[in-house]
Amino acid sequence: MVDGLLDDLRQDYEETVAKFQKELAKIRTGRANVAMLDGVRVEYYGQQTPLNQVATLRVPEPRMITIQPWEDSMIPEIEKAIVKSDLGLNPSNDGTMIRVPIPALSGERREELVRVAKKLGEEHKITIRNQRRDANDIIKEAEKASEITEDDKHRMFGDVDALTDEYTSKVDTRLEKKEVEIREV
Repeated sequence: MVDGLLDDLRQDYEETVAKFQKELAKIRTGRANVAMLDGVRVEYYGQQTPLNQVATLRVPEPRMITIQPWEDSMIPEIEKAIVKSDLGLNPSNDGTMIRVPIPALSGERREELVRVAKKLGEEHKITIRNQRRDANDIIKEAEKASEITEDDKHRMFGDVDALTDEYTSKVDTRLEKKEVEIREV
């Protein structure tokens, strides 16, 4: 029951931090990043398809994303999808390529994005704490069932707390880095 508990918990924490990192990448900074368009889906032969599966996305300069569709007929669909995405971006095309300029963020918008990032960070730290609680419950059950001793229980509680602190600080570190990116003019 408790064999491999810490390994499983570490894997759960890794997944939570990776998910947090992915969510942070979607938050716009003043700099172009193709991950901003990860949530954009395009109508492609009757299917809603991720943008990166119908075109090549590049960042040729800090405030520009270029999109090279694999089929020229996709240009209007891609533009429509970007405009509908609520990212506040205005794509333009030259008939073969779409250019998406990334406008500078206002100070107010930057602070709003920082709040969004902090909220995401807190949600993921709550997930980590819930995972810790579940692991501690398993340890308590194992002690009740006489599978481990009380000393083992306290040692394992300490190990779980140390692991939790490690991954909570990883979330905090990534959040601080993102805040700096967002506030950077």
